[in-house]
Amino acid sequence: MARPSAKSPQLMRQMNARLVARFALDADEFTAADAMAATDLTRATVLGVCADLVAAGWLEERADSRAAGLTSKGRPARRYRLRTAAGAIVGLDADEHRYVAHVTDLRGSLLGSVHAPIGGRDIGPAGRVEAARSAIRDAVIAAGRSPDDVLLTVVGIPAPADASGRSPEGDGGFWSLMNAHLADALDGTVIVENDANLAALAESAASDDGLGENVATLLTGERLGAGLIVDGRLLRGPRGGAGEMRFLRLIFPEEHATDGAGALARRWAREAVLATDEPSALRAIDADRIEAEDVLEAARAGDPLAQRIIDRLGERLARVAFALGSLLDVEKVVVCGAIAASLAPVLDVARRILDTAYEPPVPELVPSALGGDVVVRGAIERGRTSIQQDPLAFLPGG
Repeated sequence: MARPSAKSPQLMRQMNARLVARFALDADEFTAADAMAATDLTRATVLGVCADLVAAGWLEERADSRAAGLTSKGRPARRYRLRTAAGAIVGLDADEHRYVAHVTDLRGSLLGSVHAPIGGRDIGPAGRVEAARSAIRDAVIAAGRSPDDVLLTVVGIPAPADASGRSPEGDGGFWSLMNAHLADALDGTVIVENDANLAALAESAASDDGLGENVATLLTGERLGAGLIVDGRLLRGPRGGAGEMRFLRLIFPEEHATDGAGALARRWAREAVLATDEPSALRAIDADRIEAEDVLEAARAGDPLAQRIIDRLGERLARVAFALGSLLDVEKVVVCGAIAASLAPVLDVARRILDTAYEPPVPELVPSALGGDVVVRGAIERGRTSIQQDPLAFLPGG
């Protein structure tokens, strides 16, 4: 790492402290020598910065290497680690129908969480704000922390959001309702981000060997959205709408073109059992109570009606994946969301169609392993990245 340069001693101290604080965020216990190797700073500088960060409440000093039984000869090395109580990060998945809040320490270790169903669109913007406050408050309590411990809150919404956390007007007022001015309404430092973008961050962070430089993370369930990584960068656009899927209305010119797999499976199954007399296990369920999991389970048991819905979903997914690959040259499409773990048969159909009906190259289709918490995990990852970029801005009491 290149050593920083600055014109004033005060600025130099800040730059040095930022380097050491960034290192401490990812390190376990470390010595001055460890920090020197990572930052290219001198021993005297590292020791001085560590003393300042201890005084500021960011680091804590541990037993030296001799007292800890790590060495018996030579000068004992002073050892430090990030102070566990230095602060907490809140991630909130503010979906249309449920809120999921996680509270973690600064390394991303989970301290407490809350899953809370909400009243959908009927509760209005004020209701969504109050539900967000309640979920965050309850998660912080579950984590054994206080509101003052929270350094940053990151909220994922099913709508585009610009760099300031505002959503444009559009989608019949749905975007502004989902946002509800959360960046201004919640306490402390708040980042509001599109949920599919956060899912892309979560998938990338969870991949041991990296997802790749050109990947679309397709968040599906009730609605369909995409987090787009192209040439190694997350695409956002000036209004945060780069991953919105409104172009699908040109491909699927029906009312529900941007619905996700869960909503489509449910709707198509209900329509099918009402429109025909075909025998199906789904007829044992009241039509207005059929859910996507019922369709998937029936298809696994060999139900022909349910299998046709799976085939229809697979054909649709193949067309969406091919469109993303054609527009952006993405090499991989990761299908994620709470329903993703059950969509293996849909992905199998889509892969066959991509391989036989479309001219290569076509993107690889892979399922997510992160389940229904993919958005909130991405929110925590976004929070950790923000703190790493400028840790001094989040010093306890700073």
